[in-house]
Amino acid sequence: MQERLAQLQDMLWTYIPITRQLGLKVDTYDGQRLCFTAPLTANVNHAGTVFAGSLNALLTLTGWGMTWLLMQELELAGEIVIQDSSCRYLAPVTQDFVTICARPQQQSIEQFARMLRRRGRGRLELKVDIVEGTTTVVSFTGRYVVYNDGEQHNSNSPYNSNLIF
Repeated sequence: MQERLAQLQDMLWTYIPITRQLGLKVDTYDGQRLCFTAPLTANVNHAGTVFAGSLNALLTLTGWGMTWLLMQELELAGEIVIQDSSCRYLAPVTQDFVTICARPQQQSIEQFARMLRRRGRGRLELKVDIVEGTTTVVSFTGRYVVYNDGEQHNSNSPYNSNLIF
């Protein structure tokens, strides 16, 4: 799994250069939760807290990363896009932070894979949170769509899943 996480880190830093400036680090994946980390210092706003735009980008990327990992596990290929999302900022983020994406229920994964194989399009709804101590401070829900029309749209990418947002 460490090799796959290193591949994800490399892909994000290579194909989405802002991830380096945001300080995004692929931290852990235990089969149930994917965690990314980022420092306050690279994402600070005028109030000394994390800039909401940085939070939204990192939450979106964490959901994208979970989708990519699931596709690798299922040996599926396609372009991942975010179709829509909602983000609730419940409290300011005041320190280095961790984004946590929970693996979706097995039934959702099976339906996603079945639709992608059958129709060339699958959808996943994912939840990503930022928690400080025991308090959820940001809650994000995103709907990710994967398209597989048999064409490689990003010929520069050596990976099965293209980076499309």
